[in-house]
Amino acid sequence: MNAWSENAPSGSRRTDDERRLAAAALCAAVTLALSGLWVCYLLVNLGSPGVSESAQTLRVLVYGLPAVAAGVLIHAHWPGRPVGWVLIVYGMAAVLPYAVAAPMWLEHPSAPVRAAALGLEAAANWVKITLWYSLPLWFPDGRLTRRWRWYVAGVAVWVAPQAFSYAAAPERFGAPNPLASGWWAETAALLDGHLAGAQNISDFVLTAVGSAVLLRRIQRAGPGRTRRLLSLLLGTYLLWAAAQSVAYYLDERWQWPMLWVRVAASLVWLASVSYVVVRTGTWRIDRSARRILAGLLVVALLTAADVGLVAALVGGITPGRYADTLLLVALAFLMGAGLRRLVAWAVGVIDRLYYGDRAHPYQVLHTLAERISHAGSAQDIPATLCGTVVETLRLPAAVLAVHTRSGPRTLAAAGRLGEHPHHFDMLHHGTVVGRLSVSPREGQRSLDEQDTLILSSLASQAAPAVASLRLQEDLRSSREQIVTAREEERRRLRRDIHDGLGPALAGLRLRVENATARLPAEDTLREALRDVSDDLGMAIKEVRRITDRLGPAPLGELGLDGALRQLVSSFDSARPTVGAVLEPSPLPPLPAAVEVAAYRIAAEALNNVMRHARATCAEVGVRVDGDALILTVEDDGDGFGQEADHHGVGLRSMAERAAEIGGRCTVDTRVRGGRGTRVRAVLPRSVAASAESPATQLPAPG
Repeated sequence: MNAWSENAPSGSRRTDDERRLAAAALCAAVTLALSGLWVCYLLVNLGSPGVSESAQTLRVLVYGLPAVAAGVLIHAHWPGRPVGWVLIVYGMAAVLPYAVAAPMWLEHPSAPVRAAALGLEAAANWVKITLWYSLPLWFPDGRLTRRWRWYVAGVAVWVAPQAFSYAAAPERFGAPNPLASGWWAETAALLDGHLAGAQNISDFVLTAVGSAVLLRRIQRAGPGRTRRLLSLLLGTYLLWAAAQSVAYYLDERWQWPMLWVRVAASLVWLASVSYVVVRTGTWRIDRSARRILAGLLVVALLTAADVGLVAALVGGITPGRYADTLLLVALAFLMGAGLRRLVAWAVGVIDRLYYGDRAHPYQVLHTLAERISHAGSAQDIPATLCGTVVETLRLPAAVLAVHTRSGPRTLAAAGRLGEHPHHFDMLHHGTVVGRLSVSPREGQRSLDEQDTLILSSLASQAAPAVASLRLQEDLRSSREQIVTAREEERRRLRRDIHDGLGPALAGLRLRVENATARLPAEDTLREALRDVSDDLGMAIKEVRRITDRLGPAPLGELGLDGALRQLVSSFDSARPTVGAVLEPSPLPPLPAAVEVAAYRIAAEALNNVMRHARATCAEVGVRVDGDALILTVEDDGDGFGQEADHHGVGLRSMAERAAEIGGRCTVDTRVRGGRGTRVRAVLPRSVAASAESPATQLPAPG
């Protein structure tokens, strides 16, 4: 199974995934709360010795908290992937030690307490550095293979002395380091003396190994979305690694600029991880999972509010201590009173983020009803329905087809259906009158229950309108079949007369003339045979006149290719010059109705160019693809004026010729820098193609 489109689990697995998401959200909430307490603690003690030193470490929040958020997103979109815990542990290891160390700078506790804080910091740095080197190895599956687990274990062993040595610095937290003497310091000095140089080089080596592994996976992925997403991850990871390496070797003058560069690079990496997860993971999370995310959002908002409140109080917005107390009580009351609304708002935000309006089915139905009420005519309802489905439910495509006597016909489409469309029958008085087809979201192979419920309701609501349109489509389909049958019969008659009766009459006249030439001049029968020959000549002219009335003569003699080229050459002159572009050339076999409509529309359009456009050049283009013939006639003339009548006899006839075989013809003006006119006709290659494209074919109603 493709790692980028794994289906959401079900049954007990889904319960396990919800538990993992709840645990991840709890870790994120703890990290958020502790970060807020850290900031508030520093704000309350502004001006005290050691505050500035602890405040400098607040930069870890900029990349630690996004890492935790990315881990929660992975648990929501990639259920069961261990890489979510990797990012959460990485973010917590970056934030928690410095938050715990904040009181060490101000309170100066006893040596055992400081030693415990230093031990926690050393363990956190060890975990953080090890996970940082292993980050590229977790993609694209979000899991680590067995052989790379041994590699990560080796990296952990190699990184441990570096974290161990850093905790033995002579002075920490503005006081002598209790670990700077004794066995810890001696061991740290020994390791640092033997491994310092190698560990500096290993930074580049380990980064290169992780990047090379991800690059190899990119090459194996082949062209497509997977390669692009993996390339994004690799590029942002290398940017982050380069920023950290450069900052290590620069002097103190570049400390602050490089700090922000490192922070920006880490944020770009985490943003790319979140983007990849959201684009490739599943959006199928149930209501309990959405409430977990909503609760995490509430915690984040409350933490931000607490920090803002403490900052405002420290800033002296109230005149005294008693006023501060009253303000705290009032704000606590307001926050408690508004908590319910805040939770409801957070749930609504998460619902809209993941499900759009489908989290509120009645709202979707209300939106559809309101749009239908504003529709100009019944013909606009199918397009309104498809647009509502795609917009409110955030689906990639929706197609509405109606059942007619000649087969299913597409009424409206928004987007293009994928490989696994889902169909919803429209029932009216117990009869299937149409079908709404939709494509699942990217990364999903099926729709969830909520989508199914809403789409079934939408199909039921639109069924009466589709039933009324069904009669119009039946009439249109019958007309198209009549026109097609008429033109095919005319082409057959023209071919039979031209190839059968015409040559037979011409041969008979030749035989009469030969017989006449053999008779003596004084024979009275010669005059009678001459009369017969003249009558045969008149009959041949009448046959030609009849064949010309059955269809354009050049079509029968030259085909559409030759007929269009002859037509273009007859209009070509010094002003305007007319050219033709046919793709492919020669054109494939086409139904008679399509050939006649294309020829007549091209002739009428060129006639308008010669009579009205005052153009210097014009071009006739014909392109035939799998479903349709597309004819364009474009010139560089004056175009239509603002007061001109765009509904003349010629324009109406072109539109009617296209519409009677299920096509359409449009006329656009001012197409070349304020000048020119373009006539564009799209004609189906057959009535079957007009009725239904292969991607949306439907079975006949039972």
